[in-house]
Amino acid sequence: MGQPTPARSDDDWWRSAVIHQVYVRSFADGDGDGTGDLAGVRAKLPYLAELGVDALWFNPWYLSPMKDGGYDVADYRMVDPAFGTLAEAEKLIAEARELGIRTIIDIVPNHVSDQHAWFRAALAGGPERDLFHFRPGRGEHGELLPNNWTSEFGGPAWSRSPVSGHRPSGEGPSSPVDSDGDWYLHLFAPEQPDLNWAHPAVRQEHEDILRFWFERGVAGVRVDSAALPAKDPLLPDLVEGPGPHPYVDRDELHDVYRAWRAIADEYGAVFVGEVWLPDTERFARYLRPDELHTAFNFSFMTCPWDAARLRTSIDETLAEHAPVGAPATWVLCNHDVTRTVTRYGRSDTGFDFAAKAFGTPTDLALGTRRARAAALLSLALPGTVYLYQGEELGLPEVEVAREHIQDPMHARSGGTDPGRDGCRVPLPWAAKEPYAGFGSRGTPWLPQPDGWAAYAVDRQQDDPGSMLTLYRRAIRLRPAFGTGPLTWLPAPDGVLAFERAEGLRCLVNLADTPAELPEYAGILLASGPLDTGGLLPKDTAVWLRT
Repeated sequence: MGQPTPARSDDDWWRSAVIHQVYVRSFADGDGDGTGDLAGVRAKLPYLAELGVDALWFNPWYLSPMKDGGYDVADYRMVDPAFGTLAEAEKLIAEARELGIRTIIDIVPNHVSDQHAWFRAALAGGPERDLFHFRPGRGEHGELLPNNWTSEFGGPAWSRSPVSGHRPSGEGPSSPVDSDGDWYLHLFAPEQPDLNWAHPAVRQEHEDILRFWFERGVAGVRVDSAALPAKDPLLPDLVEGPGPHPYVDRDELHDVYRAWRAIADEYGAVFVGEVWLPDTERFARYLRPDELHTAFNFSFMTCPWDAARLRTSIDETLAEHAPVGAPATWVLCNHDVTRTVTRYGRSDTGFDFAAKAFGTPTDLALGTRRARAAALLSLALPGTVYLYQGEELGLPEVEVAREHIQDPMHARSGGTDPGRDGCRVPLPWAAKEPYAGFGSRGTPWLPQPDGWAAYAVDRQQDDPGSMLTLYRRAIRLRPAFGTGPLTWLPAPDGVLAFERAEGLRCLVNLADTPAELPEYAGILLASGPLDTGGLLPKDTAVWLRT
């Protein structure tokens, strides 16, 4: 393998980085128990260095009952035993840094696990109740919900807590015991009670958690559901229309993130926020110079494979970031979203959680061709690129059998939503090894489908036409585009053409017919071969030197 590039020493590394998302549970199994772990990631650090990424973003690795894939955190200062130990996390952070790779971790400020010490004390009637949102129900006997809010996972956002003292030791609020007490708020699963961010102890605890991990060498933090933690203290019914939302994008959140930014600046660390907002002006407020450094770009990720709509998404993204001087981010897929080669092979190439369904027909050959072109498109754009694990292998979405689905979105939908497990199937590393090299002994926590070994790293690494080779070459060549702005160039309908650095262009053909190329001095990289006569085929991208 080639020598790794030393980590950039400048403070602005994050403005043009390629960041690899690691879903630890499905990355690599180091101890053979069927669950990915930190030992597995450490063993694959040379692979990640050769891929050329600047940083790793880890989904939660903390102590958790895993009711929502680790986003139900029981203790932020402990690594879940399924993944390893705190000492191993510290080793991973240090070893990655030696290879030129920084580490970004997740923080989930909206809620904790129902097994968190605070919530267990709250259920026992302690003063910790003030750290959550407990309310009496409406109706003569408190039997009706406190308000009409709904869970992001479907159903009501309230569950009734048991009367103090009725709960058997070790059981969470979803256990079948007496439930005639107050109700508690959970915008996600019942096992994820929302925190009360109006309480100073909640703010102080999270500031302490940030310092805890920054002291251990973490270079950044991704903020989960960043627009949700603050709530209207009156917890009123949600009424559609103008005016402040009772729990989305509350103004008081900005004080929280300004305090966080001051802490991050002490350590030279950065934030990326998960901010889903349709209002571009409100979105940009989170990226002011004294708040979050970056935020995920969901418009581009969910956009259909359509030239006009992609150009609009790119233009709007760059425009909304420009006033605050923040870099855009680009991502094609993540741990919640249908994998790119599958989505682009369907009749509806966009993404909407509400539209997910079992048995959706997919043309994987078409989707793969488009995904290869999309890789070159995203890596040519100005800003930061996030690459979800397995995208560089061209992995498709897996339709996990109902009996194996673990995602709570499936259960909360009454079994109609296939959930998010299809993009979380354990990675294939070695075609001829057990479980395609994910782990040597234990059955993977999610089953791998037939034919999964065909996507294995060892089958792709020396194949010049593989998706892995394409990504490696593109990431290595990407710095040639520089840090300048994007300039659109004249092009036929259905073709995206732009220049970043002088003499270096990206063209993507989304039209139904091959497109002529401008005069050029050489091809830097193409997602597929040109047609006879040098035309750019449909669903193909090329980087040109002119």
